[in-house]
Amino acid sequence: MTSPDILPNAQVRQHFLDRHQLRKPPLGTRLDQTLTRLNFVQVDSINTLARAHDLILWSRQQNYRPPALRKMVDHSRQPFEAWTHDASILPMAAFPHWRHKFIRDEKQVQKRWKAWHRGDFLAQTETVLEQIARHGPLGSGDVGAQEQRGTGGWWDWHPSKTALEYLWRTGRITVSRREGFRKLYDLTENVIPKEIGSAQPSFNESLDWACTGALRALGFATAKEISDFYDFVTASEARAWIARGLRSGALREIKTEAANGQLRDRVIFTQDWPSLQEPLAVSNRLRILSPFDPALRNRARAEEIFGFSYRIEVFVPAARRQYGYYVFPILEGSALIAHIEIKADRKKNIIEIIGFWPEAKVKFSAARIERLIAELKRICLLVECRDISGIEILRRM
Repeated sequence: MTSPDILPNAQVRQHFLDRHQLRKPPLGTRLDQTLTRLNFVQVDSINTLARAHDLILWSRQQNYRPPALRKMVDHSRQPFEAWTHDASILPMAAFPHWRHKFIRDEKQVQKRWKAWHRGDFLAQTETVLEQIARHGPLGSGDVGAQEQRGTGGWWDWHPSKTALEYLWRTGRITVSRREGFRKLYDLTENVIPKEIGSAQPSFNESLDWACTGALRALGFATAKEISDFYDFVTASEARAWIARGLRSGALREIKTEAANGQLRDRVIFTQDWPSLQEPLAVSNRLRILSPFDPALRNRARAEEIFGFSYRIEVFVPAARRQYGYYVFPILEGSALIAHIEIKADRKKNIIEIIGFWPEAKVKFSAARIERLIAELKRICLLVECRDISGIEILRRM
């Protein structure tokens, strides 16, 4: 492989951010287009500041507000909720291909959940389906009325709650709407538009769809990164897909340069190589990102590209945390420059700054601090807070 096949780290960052819609100012106006380009957004229950999916979309579309997504999912039926590597919202066009993931997940979920969950949840599936067919959309509190409730952890669901989640993971029911953050499920045929639900792509067509979508979203990738993107195809299937693409000329091997100068073998679409070699201007806007942002979901990949280590410490005992309970990464231009712990105090209508940790070689000048405060003020509009407390923590840096 010759030197022209090496993508320098500067361009790696620029094109990485471009694929993740973080290169330009967040001025998008079409939520459906934003979601389609991202392929999916992760849904998470933690709400110390804003829920993950809301902050992800807001980071790319500053006029976004949470009701807009719920309207699209619950009423317009443009996206649907399903399980990728975690609970996610995907464009409705993905649903026909998701049938094959439902089939694959069924065996895995049965095996794991029989060991993890109490009671015989499989014995409750038909009863739960009958209840939904008879009464319409139901949540976990509406099923298994005679069963002992658990402690609240996923490992202690009552059998009918487990059956409900199992039926969702395997495609027989679908999230119809949410009330607050509570999911209400209906029969899939009552949620998915008929023209979408009737489509029946072959497994090979869906495999090609998943690998193609992953590589287009990532720009450059290894077989494992393609496999991990949707958690749909296996690494061996991704390797075989890559091999076919290399033979046909549709794909090309390159090396990408990491932040530390090391090179990594990856593949790209051959037609993308000329544009990938072109430098891209990156907005120097300072942004606070969700810990579950698509740009950071693959922690190892993000660390390789940016030299920035990020780990969720929610389940780490307080005394052992490096930073804080729920910490947000800060992006400036094409660099990740700091961690910040903030939360919304909704009783006081303020965003509270709890902790702030710039990267070792990053100096927070007065001007940079003001730009961070400006970003916090913008977030106030998203989370409906009036003010910010703890600014003195920033000024001590």
